[in-house]
Amino acid sequence: MDFAALMSKEISKAKSPDTSKASPDKGKDTPTAEAPKKYMRRGEVEAARVAAYNEEQERLQREREERTAHKRKLEDEEADQKREREEKKRRLAEESRKRREEEEAEKERERRRKLGLPELPSTTDTADGAEEEDIEDEELTAKLRELDEPAQLFGETHRARLRRYRRLVKRAAAPTLTDGPIPTTLEPVPGGQMIIPDKIPKDQESRLFLFRQLASYFNMVLSEWELALAKRDISVRQSSQGRQAYNAMVQSRENMTPLFRRFEKGDMEDGLLEPIVEIVHKAQQRRYVDANDAYLRVSIGKAAWPIGVTMVGIHERSAREKLHQGDQQAHILSDEITRKYLQSIKRCLSFTQVRWPPEDQLQIMG
Repeated sequence: MDFAALMSKEISKAKSPDTSKASPDKGKDTPTAEAPKKYMRRGEVEAARVAAYNEEQERLQREREERTAHKRKLEDEEADQKREREEKKRRLAEESRKRREEEEAEKERERRRKLGLPELPSTTDTADGAEEEDIEDEELTAKLRELDEPAQLFGETHRARLRRYRRLVKRAAAPTLTDGPIPTTLEPVPGGQMIIPDKIPKDQESRLFLFRQLASYFNMVLSEWELALAKRDISVRQSSQGRQAYNAMVQSRENMTPLFRRFEKGDMEDGLLEPIVEIVHKAQQRRYVDANDAYLRVSIGKAAWPIGVTMVGIHERSAREKLHQGDQQAHILSDEITRKYLQSIKRCLSFTQVRWPPEDQLQIMG
């Protein structure tokens, strides 16, 4: 081996580590992976924050929707269970009622059999026969059209049409009620004929007309009262005093309903009708103090009230006959219904002096 060959071998050995070291440097120039940025723009940071916020809001919205759907599902299941319980209770109550009726009917049949009495006819058969007396289709259609009703509703059977016709006939036969705060069968009178006389008429026809006058007058007062309460400001209506005033009007209207029923029957006694006529007559003349005095006489009376005893001695006293006078009875103490509608008349009297004030200031009640 010559010197040149040895030198080339040594040189090749010396160059081999340099090439191995140089290979990683060459790999750096190849774009294998993108290094993270050291600096970012403010817009990129804001866009990343907005994207993260939107993702968080979407997640929260999905959670809320899931909770709402779960809650609605639970409520629906609870409503279904409640409906099933109510239906089961109703079905059990119906079955127990039918069972009780059957047992009572069986006991009654056994009792009548022991006594040798004839058996009673079935109630269901008689009821169906009385109610469902058959009418031909053509005749039933003609009768329904005479009543301005549809001849047949959607899905309505012949039996249902017959029941509907019976209800319409029964409703038409009932007495018509006049519109007003208190519905009544008494025919209203015009405003010019609403003047109440100072005394009760003797004949029956004039007495019935007096009942119509009283019913029309009280309905007119209640209508004006309700209209005056409705015209108030909403702040006044929603206040405590405003609600109390409305409740007083509603209570008076309900309490005066028995009085209207007595007007319809015409069976009111003179001892109670006379002071009511006097109150209304003086109220129409705007003499409210005199009307209030008439109310006090009918409500608390003017008879002497003994304190626990009626005979205080063996000698006759001059005022002892006042203790037992029947014409000075306090009608407000007779029963609860009378007390209620007399107090309602007093409330109407208090409203009328505000709605129609008197010309004489001395006639204003305190």
